[in-house]
Amino acid sequence: MLHVVATPIGNLADLSPRALDALKAADLIACEDTRRTWALLSAFGIPRPELVSYRQGNEERVGDTLVRALQSGRSVALCSDGGYPGISDPGYRLIRRAAQENIPFDVIPGASAVDLALLTSGLSTASFTFKGFPPRKPGALRRFFEEERDRPHTLICFESPFRVGAALQAAYEALGDREAAVCIELTKAHERVHRGYLSALIPLFAGKTVKGEVAFVVAGANPKFARPPDEPEA
Repeated sequence: MLHVVATPIGNLADLSPRALDALKAADLIACEDTRRTWALLSAFGIPRPELVSYRQGNEERVGDTLVRALQSGRSVALCSDGGYPGISDPGYRLIRRAAQENIPFDVIPGASAVDLALLTSGLSTASFTFKGFPPRKPGALRRFFEEERDRPHTLICFESPFRVGAALQAAYEALGDREAAVCIELTKAHERVHRGYLSALIPLFAGKTVKGEVAFVVAGANPKFARPPDEPEA
């Protein structure tokens, strides 16, 4: 059986008892970075099992190996460096193959940077869109946000620590001056969240490298989340 295991995105106390049991019982653990997963296992006193690196770039080849292991009756736990494997992660390919080939699997809930960023932002949770990592090139980056211009859903993205300022600027140019939040190192010791209109957040991050993992959230197309026309920008 395949166990899709959500792992902590920072605070180790967020590992659920079900997830812990699945990791302990697995014959084989497929993970993004074997070093990080081994550190997690060590923190909970789990003897080192067979670890296989399953990541972007090798997912097809390693996926074949994992499917054969599952078909032979072995128990496989799939995890990433943090959060759900399959969310901005090639783990969804293995999950899809399991579904297509009638291999039983379950998903063990846990921490997710997507949900945490949405709730931490203070913006509407009525509906939301998660779009992963924005493209790097300026034209593609702007189009990425322009697609959301008239949509009411709160937008959630991940971003590289090196490109937060550029992403905020592109969002401002494409969407206008909406409320937003930049969430850094969620659940970790140095967690910090910056909330405000895009125009106020841009100067905080322009030309700067952020220390830590970043998720940012932008309000949907709703006048109550946009700066009033008569209110000056920060």
